[in-house]
Amino acid sequence: MFESEFERSLFDLRKQKLVEIEKLGQAAYPNQFPASHTIPAVREKWDASTSEELEANRVTVAVAGRIMAIRAQGKAGFATLQQQGQRLQIYVRLDAVGEQGFALYKLLDLGDHIGVSGYLFRTRTGELTVHVERLTFLAKAMTSLPEKFHGLADVELRYRQRYVDLFTNLDSREVFVKRAKTLRALRTFFDERGYLEVETPMMQQIAGGAAARPFKTHHNALDQDLFLRIAPELYLKRLVVGGMDRVYEINRNFRNEGVSTQHNPEFTMLEFYQAYANYQDLIALTEELLKFVAIEVNGTTTSEFNGNLIDFSTIEKLTMREAIIKFWPDAGPTPTMATFQSPADVRELVLRLQAADQNIAHPDHIGADPNDPSSGKLIAAIFECVAEEHLIQPTIIYEFPTVISPLSKQKPDDPDWVERFEIYAGGFELGNAFSELNDPEEQHKRFAQQLAEKARGDDEAHAMDEDYVRALMYGLPPTAGEGIGIDRLVMLLTGSKSIRDVILFPLMRNREQQDREQESGDQGTGSREQENK
Repeated sequence: MFESEFERSLFDLRKQKLVEIEKLGQAAYPNQFPASHTIPAVREKWDASTSEELEANRVTVAVAGRIMAIRAQGKAGFATLQQQGQRLQIYVRLDAVGEQGFALYKLLDLGDHIGVSGYLFRTRTGELTVHVERLTFLAKAMTSLPEKFHGLADVELRYRQRYVDLFTNLDSREVFVKRAKTLRALRTFFDERGYLEVETPMMQQIAGGAAARPFKTHHNALDQDLFLRIAPELYLKRLVVGGMDRVYEINRNFRNEGVSTQHNPEFTMLEFYQAYANYQDLIALTEELLKFVAIEVNGTTTSEFNGNLIDFSTIEKLTMREAIIKFWPDAGPTPTMATFQSPADVRELVLRLQAADQNIAHPDHIGADPNDPSSGKLIAAIFECVAEEHLIQPTIIYEFPTVISPLSKQKPDDPDWVERFEIYAGGFELGNAFSELNDPEEQHKRFAQQLAEKARGDDEAHAMDEDYVRALMYGLPPTAGEGIGIDRLVMLLTGSKSIRDVILFPLMRNREQQDREQESGDQGTGSREQENK
């Protein structure tokens, strides 16, 4: 409970103050306060009122909040209350609140919650203030606020103690206000276009819909192992089979992977599916969506991120091969479109990148089949190495190798490539979409290929889902689907550098275990930032 003797002594001191407050006839832990206004409502309604207007038409209010500043001078004092991210000054005088009220005021500490009633006026400096006539104690902070009340300086402590971060760091609070606006904007966008919001299972017998390692759990009554979902995709497409032509879900997904500034094992996704559409339709829809959400959240299509002004009003479009060519580094001659037709040429590109100290694995360790005519996995690895970090402005990368896209429909004129695109901004992937594979025989074949990849050691290969294949046999119409990472989208809209800054309670390493490892000098792989996909 206490991390130091200082914390214990502070707790004891404030506990004694709580006893003294009770002696004044105040409840230690009352259950309500009948406020007439919130602090933001007072600000909105009377911030523009002059001192003369407030004197001529006395305005009486009752507000509650947390004390963020307090000072007493003789028989009077000022304090600052905070509520819902806004602050309001109060003025307490002995002759206005009485001896008991002023005795209560002198027992208050930073962080305490109080309620006050009185009238509004402006001080000589023009500050809108409540002249308190009645003071009510609501709750005591039994520990001190962070030094100077500028928020938690220790970034890790901010994540572990978000409850402190939110009221001491109003910039942090604003991030989560904008996150809520983002979710509201997404729902508005899809509701207005005839999409139906649905919910699909979080616990699944088969972890499907994405290439990722799942978390396992066990259902005792059924005596059955289950997986936490890595994606809702296969269930949402079952709904399209069932006649729900336009569906979307804002969902929590769980992937058993490392953590980084862009990855958290538990994260939020938007997924949506539209019958009788293909990936080109969703490219157009995505351009509308990102522009709409940016304006709803920030009032503009632009936002500052990592020193770059991101503009969601326009989106560049490149094929994966075009992006490699555009951003090819100093590693020998720039490839051409013809280069990607030869497995030997593609493997040579990888070797050249390796020799130039680029961040790419040796081809023998990527898991590619040398006999695969598309060399799809190698091409995807090359793209991630040479192009991804350069995609700062919103960019759509389309046409992906079939071998890495088990749920996507192939291009009619080139079966080595599928009708798929990913959205990039800020140098990382924001979303993934494709024309859905709706041929049950081809889907079964793709699942079988994924099983072969799993047998060769690919922990993220897709499992066989016979029921999903059965659903396709009832007829999935031409359909396009898309998933967008909401956490990453909020990062871009708020200028947050880490995904932990936009998740209220990100997963953190056990504090006791971390302390033991620091003492022994072993940080452990789980505490390192890992760029797992």
